[in-house]
Amino acid sequence: MQSVMFLTFQPNCGSMEKTASGYPMGEEKREKMKRTIIKDWKTRLSYFLQNSSTPGKPKVNKKGKQAFIKPSPEEAQLWSETFDELLANKYGLAAFRAFLKSEFCEENIEFWLACEDFKKTKSPQKLTSKARKIYTDFIEKEAPKEINIDFQTKIMIAQNIEEATTGCFTTAQKRVYSLMENNSYPRFLESEFYQDLCKNPQITRAPQAT
Repeated sequence: MQSVMFLTFQPNCGSMEKTASGYPMGEEKREKMKRTIIKDWKTRLSYFLQNSSTPGKPKVNKKGKQAFIKPSPEEAQLWSETFDELLANKYGLAAFRAFLKSEFCEENIEFWLACEDFKKTKSPQKLTSKARKIYTDFIEKEAPKEINIDFQTKIMIAQNIEEATTGCFTTAQKRVYSLMENNSYPRFLESEFYQDLCKNPQITRAPQAT
């Protein structure tokens, strides 16, 4: 029974799950951690709501930079059409990233974003330095944000970064994209936060004078 509850709490995001101590957590600790993660997730997502203006009207902060704009229900509903629709929207991407944080697999979206930035790099020198950083952060054994890809792909990447090209991480990026699209994305669409974004706000009418 306990193993079933454990699997329910930590969905398969395509990454290896570890506890801080390296040992299975007890029932009480597991439930406490679950509550903490959910609270943190809701706090992160609520931040975007609190710092958003009326849909369609840009909000500028004190530094003159445009803040995230809360999407309209119609805009949020578009995210369910394709995974690319979600990733193309800044607010949607931020919400999805916070969701992955709650599922212990934020490294997947961080790796995908790092690859997107990498492919836009023009300078050969910068290409090499960025390739090595991505390898150190996400690919090599015991990397701080190690992603779950097969050993052969890791070997291929290690060989390719010596003479880096924009295609160094193509196979790994496709693998991680597929993991997110098939596993985390459907759960995000079913989440309470996303469902709330898709709802039209209730209009409160003032009581009529008698």
